[in-house]
Amino acid sequence: MSHINDDPMLDAQEAARFLGVAVATMAKMRCKGGSPTFFKLGRRIGYRRSDLIGWLQARRVRNTTEAARMPRRLTDPIAPPAK
Repeated sequence: MSHINDDPMLDAQEAARFLGVAVATMAKMRCKGGSPTFFKLGRRIGYRRSDLIGWLQARRVRNTTEAARMPRRLTDPIAPPAK
């Protein structure tokens, strides 16, 4: 199990603002998949800033060919690269 570090914890609204998406989109991603890693804290949801940055980095592309391989919807998980 990985350890919890001192990385700031953001609630769902702060995480949505950080990513530039709607809070409802964050909720949909948690339900359907494709969401950044999160913590379920009772009724609250928490995100580590480093997990949000990692999620963004996984979606970084250099050209339109790479972009075409990305899922069309944020709620769809990224497929592993072809071998």
